Amino acid sequence: MIIRTRWRSILQTVTLHLGAAALIGYFAFQGYNGQYGLLARRSFEQQHAELTQERDKLRAQRVALESKVKLLSPELIDADMLDEQARALLNLVNPKDLVLLRVPAAPQAQ
Repeated sequence: MIIRTRWRSILQTVTLHLGAAALIGYFAFQGYNGQYGLLARRSFEQQHAELTQERDKLRAQRVALESKVKLLSPELIDADMLDEQARALLNLVNPKDLVLLRVPAAPQAQ
């Protein structure tokens, strides 16, 4: 009976240590590879940087468009902007203008 008790004590200790090691291993794995782990954090930071760049580019485009619209506002019309827009819409040029023809880009298939 003493032998059985000793083996039982040893097996309980080994089982307890293996269970604790498995639990620690699980949490370590999840901390590195999990949904909110270190690898996911790196991808979140990279995505955040890309989206920040895209946001800044869109803000710059918006500011440029707002300034262009402001030049064509009914209260204060810029003559050069009006002339440019009229020529573009009517497809007309002045005989003294230098015209550069561009080949249109081929439409991209989506």
